[in-house]
Amino acid sequence: MKNTLKCSSLNVLLIFIPFGILSAMLNMNDTSIFLCNFIAIIPLAKLLGFSTEELSLRTSETLGGLLNATFGNAVELIIGIMALRGGLIDVVKASMIGSLLSNLLLVLGLCLFFGGLKYKFQKFNTTSSDTSASLLVMTIFMVILPVAFNYEDENKSDVEEREIKFSRCTAVVMLIVYGLYLLFQLKTHARFFKTNNNNQIFAHTNSMEYESLSIHRGMEEGEQEQEEPEESTISLSFSLILLIIVTILISICADYLVDSIEGISEDWNLSPSFVGLILLPIVGNAAEHVTAVTVALKNKMDLAIGVALGSSMQVALMVIPLLVIVGWIINVNLSLVFTVFESLSIFISVLIVNQIINDGKSNWLEGVMLLSAYIIIAVAYWIM
Repeated sequence: MKNTLKCSSLNVLLIFIPFGILSAMLNMNDTSIFLCNFIAIIPLAKLLGFSTEELSLRTSETLGGLLNATFGNAVELIIGIMALRGGLIDVVKASMIGSLLSNLLLVLGLCLFFGGLKYKFQKFNTTSSDTSASLLVMTIFMVILPVAFNYEDENKSDVEEREIKFSRCTAVVMLIVYGLYLLFQLKTHARFFKTNNNNQIFAHTNSMEYESLSIHRGMEEGEQEQEEPEESTISLSFSLILLIIVTILISICADYLVDSIEGISEDWNLSPSFVGLILLPIVGNAAEHVTAVTVALKNKMDLAIGVALGSSMQVALMVIPLLVIVGWIINVNLSLVFTVFESLSIFISVLIVNQIINDGKSNWLEGVMLLSAYIIIAVAYWIM
């Protein structure tokens, strides 16, 4: 228990869990419910990553990688499912796009900017980043093609039914691609996902850890870094119990959070789509974002870039398709037909990121470019 509480300084925010639940049970105003549950989910996401990492340390590399991949974006998936149950389709779609933009532009931009301020140039593994870039192009394909499909079919009477069928088929294909990507990364081509120090980068988790990756201790400049193998700090049974309890608490807080979205949209004069695009992606990734910048400042750009691109791929290839399938199961029609603005935002973002990571090195100005793009998109959504 002590090791669990010490795993992150964010655990002080766990006090907001009872506040969030009580605020909803006592029917307090939507702002109080939203803020308390919003803050409560941040440390819960960190604990979810911690418990997943502890489990992965007690399993084989492949099984550990699968655990990390499965629970890496569990918070976004849970929030999306709760929003689907509430019929907030626009919020779900906006949160999907928001998660992609947040990782591609905000997180990666912060890593490049702050890392670039400390180091004139930073280098990273081009083999793994090229694979990520190729899969991000698949994201463009997934977002743009349904829009074109909708445009071609807009004059037909059964257009909505066709959109849903097309989206469900696309979701199944994307899940298959994601499964094959995990096979590629964890098994057949694992050696290509190695840093210069022969550490392997596997599927990321919300705890910002990677399977088989030793994160070096902070050292004085000029001192030689030494690898220290990761060791489990809690028992297997406690890891499982913690994982179950944290998942249940996240589900409860996410349910209350989603129920308050329409209320805070009116109170704060914001559109539900803006809340989904900007605010909700922060909930599950805040701890991870901070750690990504921290490792970038330590010149571990393979890890920092792996977080941003890895999370983006998980959202695009796993979370979004799963939400479509879950909607299918609970009879909620969620299509992959996004607005033209949302589609263009993803298209341009992926192009910018691919151009920046293409040469295998980065600087602070490239970080400014990504952050500027994110701010422009956020302002556009706020005004719309």
